[in-house]
Order: sequence, then C-alpha cells, then structure tokens
Amino acid sequence: MHDIIILWATPRSTSTAFEWMMRMRGDMACFHEPFGEAWYQGDDARAPRLTPESPRKPGLTSAGVLERLRAAAQKHPVFSKDMPQYTDHMWGEDFFARFRHSFLIRDPAKVLASLQRSYVKTGSAGFERNEIGFDEQRRLFDLLSERDGTPPTVLDSDDLLEDPYRMVEAWCAAMGVPFIPEALSWEPGSRHEVLWYDGDDSIWHETLRNSDGLKPQPSKPVDIGDLPERLQDLYHDVLPHYRHLRSHRLRLAPGAAN
Repeated sequence: MHDIIILWATPRSTSTAFEWMMRMRGDMACFHEPFGEAWYQGDDARAPRLTPESPRKPGLTSAGVLERLRAAAQKHPVFSKDMPQYTDHMWGEDFFARFRHSFLIRDPAKVLASLQRSYVKTGSAGFERNEIGFDEQRRLFDLLSERDGTPPTVLDSDDLLEDPYRMVEAWCAAMGVPFIPEALSWEPGSRHEVLWYDGDDSIWHETLRNSDGLKPQPSKPVDIGDLPERLQDLYHDVLPHYRHLRSHRLRLAPGAAN
C-alpha cells in the first residue's frame, strides 16, 4: 500500500494551485476535494444550503470516497486536497491512520475577502460558517497533534506565495517526497480535473486557469474594515485558530527569505 498524502485546506488558500503543482509532478494519483464532492452532492450530502434542486450524484458517499482513495493507493502514491469540514463525521482512528496529514492555512481576512468577491461575481447568497472550515481545521490539527505527539506539517499560503520554490521544497522534505522543481511551472489552460462543482468557465478557478505556475507574489494586506459586518465578526472569531496553526508553520532555514 502506497501513502495517501492529504492537504487539509480552507477555501481560497492557494490550495488548488498547490494541487495543480502536485499533478504536474506526474508521480502521484491526484484527487480534487473528493470528500467535498460527497459533502455537497453525494447520497449522504451534509452541506448547508442544500435544496431539492441541488446537484446530486447517486451512489456517491463519503465512505465510498475513502475506499476510492485506498484503492488508488494500491497502485500509486496518492495526493488529495480537501477541507476538514467535509470529513468531521468520519474522524476516528481508522480514518486518521489512512493518511499522511498536512495543512495549508491562510490569513482569514484574505480568505473572507476572496470569498466575498467570488460570491458577488456569481450572484450567490453567500456561505455558512462551516463551509470555510477554520473551526474544523483547528480541531483536526489538535486531534492529530495529540494523537501523534507532534504537530502535522503546516504550510502558510503567504509564505508559499512569497517563496514558492523553497517552501514547496521544505514541504516535500517534511512529507518525505522528492522535490521536483519542474512541477512549479505549467501552461495556462483548462482545468477540467478540478471542476466537479461547476463548469469550465468557473470563476472559482479563473486565476489558476490563467496561471503558468507557482510564482513569487508580494503579500497584499486586506483591510477587514472593508468587509460586511458579518464577515468582520467571523474574522475575529476564527483568527485565533489561524494563529494557532501558524505558530507551527514550516519556516525556512535561518538566513533564507521567508
């Protein structure tokens, strides 16, 4: 049985770009939020805001996703990007033991600002708290830290974007996989592999669709005061969770930029 490496992220955290880099490696079977697909569209869907008209996929279940990942790992190393809120009903020793866990975090001000812009573009009514996953990300991190006696690997999106080469290299070393620099570059184009939620013109993956790799980007601050009051309150609620995980984040060696 090969390893199943999983990256537990929040929305709008550069996670799909990171996943695309993992796809470019060519040495792993990669999955895009398979538990999320079941959470939103499966027979046992648990997402908020579901209606009788919501898209559903008969036969898709969370347990079936777990078995699909396990079956893939019989043949190849596996990488999956997902969000912890999609799986909290499954948490337990059998679930935890299936994976090699890592986390991707991002400043909640940037997450909430990006979500707000995207939902305005789509004309959607917005999102519920348990769709952004900061609470669940903190709980899962603490459970795994206690279980293993050491914190899981944590990568911060700001660090990743500031120095993609060295931060990906550090993540690979922490996870025990070879670093493949060539995987950080790709051609712009369709990203149909990550589009189970919507179509090829999805605004959710517009940046990735137009990108040509993980390239250094300056950090841009967000004024939380520009967000609606509900999101400002949510920001202050979840900020301690982000700060807790950030205190355990991967850091470059002394003397290297971070």
